Amino acid sequence: MSFSRAIATLCVLTGSLAAQAPSWQTATTLPDIDLTGLTAAQKDGALKTMRDTGCTCGCGMKVAQCRVEDPPCTYSKGLAALIIKGFKDGKNEGEVKKIVASSALGRPRPAPKVLDDAVEIPTSGAPATGPAAARVLLVEFSDFECPFCAQAASELHHVLAAYPRDVRLVYKQFPLSMHPHAGLAALASLAAQEQGKFWEMHDQMFAHYRQLSRENLVAWAQQLGMDVDKFNAALDSPKNKAVVKKDTQDGELAGVNGTPSIYVNGKHLNASISLAALKPILEEELKHPVAHR
Repeated sequence: MSFSRAIATLCVLTGSLAAQAPSWQTATTLPDIDLTGLTAAQKDGALKTMRDTGCTCGCGMKVAQCRVEDPPCTYSKGLAALIIKGFKDGKNEGEVKKIVASSALGRPRPAPKVLDDAVEIPTSGAPATGPAAARVLLVEFSDFECPFCAQAASELHHVLAAYPRDVRLVYKQFPLSMHPHAGLAALASLAAQEQGKFWEMHDQMFAHYRQLSRENLVAWAQQLGMDVDKFNAALDSPKNKAVVKKDTQDGELAGVNGTPSIYVNGKHLNASISLAALKPILEEELKHPVAHR
C-alpha cells in the first residue's frame, strides 16, 4: 500500500480500531498474528522486534503499528510471520532482524509515483470553486466526518488562494460507513448547494466535524440564511441520495479506498495534501495544461 493510500485509509480504519485496540506499543496480541507455540520470552522478543522493525509497504509505520492500524496490509503480516518463525527457530533478536532484512519482504518498496496515471472522473453538476477555465482541475473525494478531510479542506483553501486563476476544485461525496453522520452531512451539503450555499456549509461542517447532528445541520442552515423548510426537504430527497451514491461509485471506479483522496487533472495524488507538497506538482502541471474537464 502506498504512503498516500495508507494515509487516506486511516479514516477508514482509525476510528473503528481506536476504540477496541490497545496501543501497538503495548499490545500483547496483534490482528491476524498467531503467537502460539512461542515461549513467554520468545513472544516478548517477537513483539519487541515487530515494534522496532519498519513495515516495508511504504506507510512509514512499524510492523506492529501497521498490523493494528492497517490490518489489510500484507507486508506487515508477512514480516510478522518471518519474525515469529525466526524466534520459533531459536534465533535471537539480532539474527531475526538480519533474516528479515535479507528477505524479499524486508526490502523497502520503490517510492510510488507522485501522480498516478490519469483516469476519467465525472464532475458535471458537482460543487466547484475556482475559474471554469482553470488549467488545473483538482477533484477531491471527501467525508465531512473525517478529521483528515477537515485538515485537507483547510490546506486546499490555501492552494486556491495561491492559484486563484489556475486551479479549480471540485468536491465529490465519499461518506464512509464507519462515520455515523457522514451520509447525512453529505446530503446537507447538497441541500445547501441547492440554495447556493455549498461552500459555506462545507466550511461550517468541517469546522465542527464532530457535531454533525441533524439538529445542528438545520441550525447552521438557518444561520447561513437558507430556507429551512427547503433544506429539510432536501435532506430527505431521493435525488440527493442518488447523487451521493453516484459520487461514491465514481470514487470506487477511480480507485478511491479512503478519504481524503485528491486527483490532479485526473491523476491520483500520492503525497500529503498541503500547499507545500502541491506547489511543485501544480507548477509542473501548469507547464503542460490539459483541456479542462
